[in-house]
Amino acid sequence: MKKINDFIWPIIGLAAVIVSGYLLYRELAGISLAEIKSSFAEIPVHRFLLAGLATLVAYAALAWYDRIALLHLGVRHISWFFVSVCSFTTYALSHNIGASVFSGAVVRYRAYTAKGLSAAQVAVLVALCSFTFGLGTILLGGIVLVALPDTLTRLNGYLPSVLTDPATARILGAALLGFVALYVVGSLLRLKPLTIRTFKLQYPRPQIMVRQIIAAPLELLGAAGIIYFALPEAGNPGFLVVLAVFLASFSAALVSNAPGGLGVFELVFVVAMPDVARPSIIAALLVFRLFYFWVPFLISVVVVLLYERNRLASAIKGEPAEAAPAAPLAAPGLDPKAIDARVRKNRV
Repeated sequence: MKKINDFIWPIIGLAAVIVSGYLLYRELAGISLAEIKSSFAEIPVHRFLLAGLATLVAYAALAWYDRIALLHLGVRHISWFFVSVCSFTTYALSHNIGASVFSGAVVRYRAYTAKGLSAAQVAVLVALCSFTFGLGTILLGGIVLVALPDTLTRLNGYLPSVLTDPATARILGAALLGFVALYVVGSLLRLKPLTIRTFKLQYPRPQIMVRQIIAAPLELLGAAGIIYFALPEAGNPGFLVVLAVFLASFSAALVSNAPGGLGVFELVFVVAMPDVARPSIIAALLVFRLFYFWVPFLISVVVVLLYERNRLASAIKGEPAEAAPAAPLAAPGLDPKAIDARVRKNRV
């Protein structure tokens, strides 16, 4: 069964790329490459700079995710610089490769075990970072659905009518905000873990929860800001609408399992922005891909090569890895004892 799953998800991702690519081709029929180049060239320099600043905000927030997880584990001996470089490399690779939880786990395991963390600690760190990202998506999704319940009507014909109905959207938004409120109250009151079948929600300390609530939306706000600043002023619906469309596009890309959300993200965004000229949308999405995906990916490849070279040199010299202090192992959705048991079993 495990071998079947290893094959089926890449196949689903490839199918999503092919289908979305065909649909995107139909949506963009009649648009020439020259029009896209012209729209790209018309983006003012200061808007490029603002898009670059938004990129820095997004990746800084992702580094904060790692820092919050380390604080939750009680690990304080790792420098901000190391955490930032590790986080940047992790997400730059996983954004392009896809399956961010798994590809991110490999990079983090290599980096953080060199600093003395155990495999179980790295597993908790990965889970908490993923949960923090999900928390930000839920929080911002709830806000935009309550504030702009008619946003999903832009996707009529692509989503079931029950989801594009404004009344349903507002109810869904309220439910999402209710989940966040439950998480906040559970942390403040130190409630017992909430178990739903195999999912276990273990509330962190209030200090960790407050950091999550602040950091969680920042990455998405920064990423959406890249596209917002690259869009022209003519027909621009405003940042809140761009954010709502970005969340819908990003969520669809994640669900599709397509590498980097290629094609799926662009399709949803183009369809949901009818008031903006299509060449301008494509130009803005190219800026997003360039700043958020491609440039970080190239930098991360260099970082990985340099890091692995240094680790090899240290291994040849016989330098030991740093030891980490004992830390509590608890995170949303994970049973620490089960993690340790699996690790010990795999070592036997």
